[in-house]
Amino acid sequence: VQLQASGGGPVQAGGSLRLSCAASRGFAVMGWFRQSPGKEREFVAAIDRSGRSTEYADSVKGRCTISRDNYNMVYLQMDSLKPGDTAVYYCAAGITWSGFAEVDHYNYWGQGTLVTVSS
Repeated sequence: VQLQASGGGPVQAGGSLRLSCAASRGFAVMGWFRQSPGKEREFVAAIDRSGRSTEYADSVKGRCTISRDNYNMVYLQMDSLKPGDTAVYYCAAGITWSGFAEVDHYNYWGQGTLVTVSS
C-alpha cells in the first residue's frame, strides 16, 4: 500500500492550498493529520469511502474541505490559512470509520507534505 501526499508549500496568511493524496487502493476512511515541531500529530479531517461522511477538527472547521474522487485520490482544500496552520501534513488510510480522529486508528501513512504559512 502506498500513500503519496503532495501540494504543500509556502503561502501567506489568508491564502489557500490544496493538498492531494494518492492511494494505491480504496480504504474505508482517509484522513489528514498534521504535526508541528514539538507537538503531537493531530487530526485535521477525515472522509469515508463513499465521500458522504466527513469530519473536521474544530481548529479547521469552516476553512478546510476534504473530498475524494473515484480513483483513490483524496484532497484537502485549505482556505483562510493562518500561521498556526504551519505543519507537516500527512494523509492516512484506515479500514474502518470508527475512531477516525485517532492517530492509532490508521493503518497506513503517507510521507507528509510541508505547509508553511507566513504572516
